[in-house]
Amino acid sequence: MLAGLKWIGLIVATMIGAGYASGREIWEFFGHESGLAILLFTVMFIISCIVVLTISYELKTEHYLPVLQTLVGKKFANFYDWGILLYLFTMLFVMISGSGATVHILELPYFLGVILIIILLIVVIPYGMDGILSINRFLLPLLIVGLTIVLIMFIYHERVPLIFHYIKQSNWASSIPFTSLNIVPLIAVIGAIGKEIEGKAEIYVASIGSGLILGVISYLYNISLIHVSDQLFFYEIPLFAILNGYPIQMFFIMSLLLWFAIYTTAITSLFGLIARIKEYFKCNKGVLGVLLILAAVPFTLVGFSNLISYLYPLYGIVNIYVLAMILLFPILRRANEKKI
Repeated sequence: MLAGLKWIGLIVATMIGAGYASGREIWEFFGHESGLAILLFTVMFIISCIVVLTISYELKTEHYLPVLQTLVGKKFANFYDWGILLYLFTMLFVMISGSGATVHILELPYFLGVILIIILLIVVIPYGMDGILSINRFLLPLLIVGLTIVLIMFIYHERVPLIFHYIKQSNWASSIPFTSLNIVPLIAVIGAIGKEIEGKAEIYVASIGSGLILGVISYLYNISLIHVSDQLFFYEIPLFAILNGYPIQMFFIMSLLLWFAIYTTAITSLFGLIARIKEYFKCNKGVLGVLLILAAVPFTLVGFSNLISYLYPLYGIVNIYVLAMILLFPILRRANEKKI
């Protein structure tokens, strides 16, 4: 039971990366008439976590590839394996751009934020990511708690209605690409912990707990963004539209926590890329890391919000097949066992 709480932290931390925490990902997929969409996302996310964790537990996995192969077969698993590689590279340049956008909101030049994160990424390469991730395990819960408090305070002070046009739910279908966007990177993380899971009770606690937490935060975030929707055009990072008018101390603290989430997401992506492709290049990881960063820099010129607007929906559509196979897996397994 208690171990299940540990996995809740892992799952929520994986989901609430910089794109989610900034609000841009939420607004890109949800927005008006999305209450049902968020409910459907919550249900599909819980089912997906149960399926992936169960497969991981049964196979006692130490990395995600066996889980992916079980779900989509070896041929498609190879395709999505390279898809994860492309996703990591995308995350790298989106996060570099996100650093520029975060610094720019503090009335500093965009390129300063880009240069800052590039320098800190290069500096950390020789030391590995263990230290930074240890700090992240402390700071990311602060970001999640801080974000939840900010949203609750905003809803209370602005008298934001908790239910928006409950009869009109035309955006329900957005739940599918939103869930599929997040499920493949999630497989990469929780597909690697099968050997550490001790029982099925952990699986259900982790899946239901994380799904409910993410569902509630997503809903609170979405109704808050709807309330300031007329201002979002002026902000690359929607969170700052909500923070507008708050005490400068809170604005600065949330900006710092968000920037750190961006930085650690960029580090995770960079080291994931290095680990995956280093066998193909005859150079040390420092040189390879610098080359990857330099390759990512030109894409940052597109802008944080534009990158998410174009790339996230694309990944959501590409990953729908994986989501479908996850949701169908219990049915197909039972049919196979009964020889239907």
